[in-house]
Amino acid sequence: MRKVIGIGETVLDIIFRETQPIGAVPGGSVFNGVISLGRSGVPATFISETGNDRVGTYIKKFASENGVNADGISIYPNSKSPISLAFLNDNNDAEYLFYKDHPNDKLDYVYPDIQPNDIVLFGSYYALNPVIRPQVSAFLEHAKKHGAILYYDVNFRPSHQNEVVRLTSYLLENLELADIVRGSKEDFEVLFKKTDPDIIFRSDISFYTKKFIYTQGSAPVVLYAEKGFRKEYPVEPLKTVSTIGAGDNFNAGIAYGMIRYGITQEDIEAGLSEEQWDHVISCGQAFSAECCKSIDNCVSQEFGKRMQHELTESLTEENSSL
Repeated sequence: MRKVIGIGETVLDIIFRETQPIGAVPGGSVFNGVISLGRSGVPATFISETGNDRVGTYIKKFASENGVNADGISIYPNSKSPISLAFLNDNNDAEYLFYKDHPNDKLDYVYPDIQPNDIVLFGSYYALNPVIRPQVSAFLEHAKKHGAILYYDVNFRPSHQNEVVRLTSYLLENLELADIVRGSKEDFEVLFKKTDPDIIFRSDISFYTKKFIYTQGSAPVVLYAEKGFRKEYPVEPLKTVSTIGAGDNFNAGIAYGMIRYGITQEDIEAGLSEEQWDHVISCGQAFSAECCKSIDNCVSQEFGKRMQHELTESLTEENSSL
């Protein structure tokens, strides 16, 4: 089976409602999605680093217990694991405080095996961080040369707003490398002070990639693709417990959908049909909605088992028809 390789940060998310902590769970934007894929039966590998402490040990163990190959998560001596404080508001959206010393970041790993049509998930500050940018860029180029599908989640936090000018060249490189780009309304408010998805796509995205997914919370998902294709996908009303990880799990659902429905690099280059886009966007929305039902940053074990069953059935049918 095709696999997904994620590269990104690991953190321990301590979640607050008002002034009291209500939970602490492993997190990280790409990490959350990869955990959900592991729970859903998709072979997954994660590349990152964490601290030489109790938190770091817990994060590696958590990844392994959820079906994710954690060999690429390095633990460095004399390092502490990053912490995030997430404060939920009345709408269960989070405001964050991050505690991490980015200048001391490292990235030292052996490239995982990458086969054509494997999927690489990358994004957030980790994909722009100047300290590790050479290693991240080299890995993305390596994956591209080996025929992987590159999916980029912009995920640019307000805490890095003062670095926008310094990081823009890396952002543009990522847009150009990626086969599919997703960004949220909040991302582009921070980056470009724009909120109209048509203007954002036309002025800031379309030169680099034609496949762009714009998400905006409970408002419709807007998809752009080749030949002027544009479609909106309504978001079903949902009573949320926490929206932490909603976008991360949308990404996971897109990756899951591409594998489940047999969408290859060749298909992406040729241009997906509306039906193919409908399938993968539906998976993205399903994973995202499921994540919002708990404070766990990822889909539930029960949902994952159901997705694993459906994936197995789909791949069995595909193989029997060959």
